[in-house]
Amino acid sequence: MITDVRADAPGVATSGVWTSRAVVRAVQPGSWVECRHCGEQVKYQVRAHHMQMICNVYNDGVWNRVEHFHADCYGEGGSPYGPPVED
Repeated sequence: MITDVRADAPGVATSGVWTSRAVVRAVQPGSWVECRHCGEQVKYQVRAHHMQMICNVYNDGVWNRVEHFHADCYGEGGSPYGPPVED
């Protein structure tokens, strides 16, 4: 059964305003992105389990883009989107 429920109806969850955030993730095989800080490729290496910062960037509460950083470069760049959040 399909019902017509509005997003602003009582009982419907709201998420508030989205803000930019950073999360730390392992670099995955086949990754082909550039670090926003140093411009070098964030690349997977079999023996060296590198980590990366993935940042969802929002402008005025609307998603705009994703930026990638080497984990070390994120801190060197002043942590532009704050400390990484836990998922």
